[in-house]
Amino acid sequence: MAREADWDTAPGLLDGAKELTLGPKECNLAYWITQVAQGTLRERGVSGHHENAAVPDFLRAPGPLREALVLEFGLRGLSEEVATRILAPYVAIAPGIEELEFYATQLIDEARHARVFRNHLVELGMPEATLLRDIQDMAADYQREVLQPVIDFTLDIVQTQRDFPGGVAVFAIVIEGVLAPAAELSERKWTPLSPATGEISRGTAIDEIRHLTVASTILRDHLRAHPEYRPRLMEILAAGVRLWDEIDDRKFVIHREELFQQGMAEHADKIGDYEIWPGTRLLDTTPEQRYDMAERWTDEMAESRMAYMGLPLEALTSPAEKARA
Repeated sequence: MAREADWDTAPGLLDGAKELTLGPKECNLAYWITQVAQGTLRERGVSGHHENAAVPDFLRAPGPLREALVLEFGLRGLSEEVATRILAPYVAIAPGIEELEFYATQLIDEARHARVFRNHLVELGMPEATLLRDIQDMAADYQREVLQPVIDFTLDIVQTQRDFPGGVAVFAIVIEGVLAPAAELSERKWTPLSPATGEISRGTAIDEIRHLTVASTILRDHLRAHPEYRPRLMEILAAGVRLWDEIDDRKFVIHREELFQQGMAEHADKIGDYEIWPGTRLLDTTPEQRYDMAERWTDEMAESRMAYMGLPLEALTSPAEKARA
């Protein structure tokens, strides 16, 4: 087993995304079948967690903790469904077989993520018969205010303009580069409360490491072969930064973190002295602190991956941040 795909030895998302070097040549279809489907997902392929990793009864009971998890996984499930649909044009315009195979496997990864997030809601007691409609209802504002602008921006580049490296940059740096730290936060905060929830987040994070690092290698190699593309790439990154400046995703995250805060207090005995990051107990954090830490992780990952690609970090600095500086 490759270390980065082994359930027990794979690094966390932050360390893996910052330190590993993977490319489409290694992470081809054969790699996905042997290392991911038969490796990472062994005994976890159906639900995203091992059958021995249980969903605790208190998470099935009404209350702010369950509501926080339903909101989080409902919105993440819809986001992964959107990601799956967006990736189809990437496969269609991939310039080579290596890129085609990698993005075909990423498309499957995102579809799997959406599935396990949805199915976990059923494990929490949501009715399966109306699940898709219920998710659409709970995520209507998120779909309109956050997801739709991202969909329009991405498809304009990869489907209308058929700009493959530009699409790679949008998905890996602008979309996943911003959302991945929230996935890291999810794994850390749910692990002491629900073995099943923690394992689902762990499995999706292992996939995200591969997505981020392979995309970085594709872009690095493209810039080396086509240095004239660099100004175009910088334009796309600047447009992506402006897009996120205009999207207010914070209110959605803070709302569910406030619910998590209430539920965490009710079940403090189950969390105890568990540290969400070194030196800080989960019980001692606030919604704002957890959100701000995820933002800090975003910056750390961006600094590492941009340096790997030979790009200035300033390309990801928003006009508002520049003004404050």
